[in-house]
Amino acid sequence: MATGAISETEELAFIRKVIDEGGVTGAQILVIAIALILNMLDGFDVTAMAFTVHGIGEELQIAPNHLGIVFSVALAGMMMGAMFLAPVADMLGRRKMILICVSMIGLSMCATGFATSLWELIFYRAITGLGVGGMLASLAAISAEYTPEKYRSLAVMLITAGYPFGATLGSFIAAPLIPAYGWESVFFAGGLATLSMLILVYFFIPESLQFLLARRRENSLSQINAVLGRLKRPVLNQLPVINLDQKVDKANVLSLLTPGRRSRTLTLWASFLFCFMSLYFMMSWIPKLLINAGFSESFSVYAAAAFNGGAVAGIITLGWISARVSLSKLIGSYLTASAAMMIIFAYASGVNHLFTYLIIIGFLLQGGFVGLYAVAAKIYPTELRSTGVGWAIGLGRLGAVLGPYFGGLFIAQGISMEVNFIIFAIPLILSGLIAYTLAVR
Repeated sequence: MATGAISETEELAFIRKVIDEGGVTGAQILVIAIALILNMLDGFDVTAMAFTVHGIGEELQIAPNHLGIVFSVALAGMMMGAMFLAPVADMLGRRKMILICVSMIGLSMCATGFATSLWELIFYRAITGLGVGGMLASLAAISAEYTPEKYRSLAVMLITAGYPFGATLGSFIAAPLIPAYGWESVFFAGGLATLSMLILVYFFIPESLQFLLARRRENSLSQINAVLGRLKRPVLNQLPVINLDQKVDKANVLSLLTPGRRSRTLTLWASFLFCFMSLYFMMSWIPKLLINAGFSESFSVYAAAAFNGGAVAGIITLGWISARVSLSKLIGSYLTASAAMMIIFAYASGVNHLFTYLIIIGFLLQGGFVGLYAVAAKIYPTELRSTGVGWAIGLGRLGAVLGPYFGGLFIAQGISMEVNFIIFAIPLILSGLIAYTLAVR
């Protein structure tokens, strides 16, 4: 299979044709499966602090407002990783970036288990956040590349659901571990499980075909043919020749803020910001709020599982309904309805039906949140899509930093769980109303 001169755009189309034609192979399924497991571990690793915050605070004598900083610094690390570490994959390769980030996450998780002070916690959780943020973009990109067009949406949905599913499983793992072995065991378990994935990534995730074709190194042809062989596709006799005169310009953040796109871009960023704020407040502080309300530590961890378990169902359901209903209207409805449920819970003394409320809130809140990813992908053309999604997620994570931080301040002031739910319903209402205005099908 030899080819003549093609443009960069045609080169990418050539790679997509290689993946789209023919059936799905075991090698492709394995890439998606590993990406799903990594995303599940990310969900566990990021929310591990929520499961252990009470024990850490008591043992290390750290006040809730200071622990709020630990939550926020991990999420700030995710923001910085998504915006500035992930693009390094374009120079090193996505597979190498995944290996680097998995190592960072695993080692920093294990180190957190040995932490004895606030500053150690801040440092190690920042490294974990950087690794998670840097890996997410590479996982999404390499999964999409190795999935045929007709299955791509399903693959993205499954991988996205991995994050809350991992957080849910983490609740059931943490609940028995903490009483038996202490809060440190949660971080050791997450760190060792993450480090074990290095073996699977190294042997079973191939490098990006687009990266290998674009970098044009001496051994690129042999590497590409090795990947094509694993995919059971015809090999190349020579590399396609790029016509440099037809190369398209590279996208950058300024391209998102041109007069024709500025309004939609800023609207999308605002919706992400407010949604992140409420979501990460809930994910970070549900266990602590319930302990303060008089529930046991184990019960509070299972309550967090209810919230994240509802999310898995919400994500899958939204993906199914979105084929029939305007996506932005659906997201707006999910987010405003989740805010309404938080307020109803507060005024109806919902602790008597706590798990039911948390499942419904998780279903609506995280379902709508994931829908924003799809909106971000739809409002930008192909050449700007990765940049648009990356910056929306990165800047939106500022809300993920602010939500847990202010939550910690409110809890330190003795503000009740019910009042906190009302306060953080407000950003959700704003996010939902803003999402309505995006008018995306």
